[in-house]
Amino acid sequence: MQGFPTELPVDGIGDAAAFALFSRAIQSRSAKLGDLHALAHMDPPPLDIAARLVGLNAEFNQNMLHREVSPFATEVEVRVIDWLAPLFGMRCGHFCSGSTLANLTALWRAREAGAQCVVASADAHISIAKAAHILGMPFRAVAVDAHGRLDRADLGDVKEAAVVLTAGTTGRGVIDSLEPVACRWIHVDAAWAGPLRLTQFSGRLDGIEHADSVAVSAHKWLYQPKESAIILFKSQDAQDAISFGGAYLAAPNVGVQGSRGAAAIPLMATFVALGRKGLAALIERNMAHAEALAALIAEDARFELKQPPETAVLNWRLVNGSAESMLAKLSGTSSRTQIDGALWACQVAANPNADIARIWAQIVAAI
Repeated sequence: MQGFPTELPVDGIGDAAAFALFSRAIQSRSAKLGDLHALAHMDPPPLDIAARLVGLNAEFNQNMLHREVSPFATEVEVRVIDWLAPLFGMRCGHFCSGSTLANLTALWRAREAGAQCVVASADAHISIAKAAHILGMPFRAVAVDAHGRLDRADLGDVKEAAVVLTAGTTGRGVIDSLEPVACRWIHVDAAWAGPLRLTQFSGRLDGIEHADSVAVSAHKWLYQPKESAIILFKSQDAQDAISFGGAYLAAPNVGVQGSRGAAAIPLMATFVALGRKGLAALIERNMAHAEALAALIAEDARFELKQPPETAVLNWRLVNGSAESMLAKLSGTSSRTQIDGALWACQVAANPNADIARIWAQIVAAI
């Protein structure tokens, strides 16, 4: 924080100087998610049109809580939901600031539908256990199989439960079986892999249409800036049941979040600019990146590949040598995860600009 005041300033330096100060800091001290070597996290570089429209939205201070101050944004959100919901067998939904909130919203609705507890795999996102805790619902983690999927043989009696299935786990990127479960409510956390529904890999999410609710993070594999996610419901009644009115509201407030920005505008603009085919091509390029890197790792006897990547997430480690030391040299190129108590490198093909040859050279040089 060199060059920044340590105490609340009495006098300011002016807009231009402050903007320059903060711009330099952001550019020099932030991860370059679009760089050729970046392939580490579920944080894609946002597309230019989306990033630019976030700034314009901020200028007009769009607030989706009040339709009278955001008439265009309200219409856009309805249209984007109408475009996306049918891909998942859903009917309605709304935007929220992230899939943590989307999952909380879904499980709140599940509790209203009579679910008495929450059941998910041991590899489900931490937001599932967190949501259960907030809602006062018992949470049970089910063991995963050798591939990291929820082991249905270990599911037990879930007739009164909300069962959460994951489409793209954070550590391994695997998709739980999405076949129906005899339970009170089925929620699919598709924060990561949901956008595959737009691509040639859509079939990997077959069965998602049996869910009662689905969460998707647009700020992951739809290349949107942060705080853009969607919760979808199979029935309009499901969403209406978690909508609340007030004397100061022209329309009921749906879901958990109150004031929120117009995240649907950058996403709709992305679809208008690229089309479904163009956006699918970016995701499919990431899938090809993961396959190419996995092939290089699998063919090199110095490395062990955990399993083929299912949703552009791959895990590998050195056969001999210090994984910790190697990963320290690969900051920005590789992240890390624990699988069965052991440290593995984790790479997420979320950057369409990635150069796999360059990344592979960095991995080899770090041995």
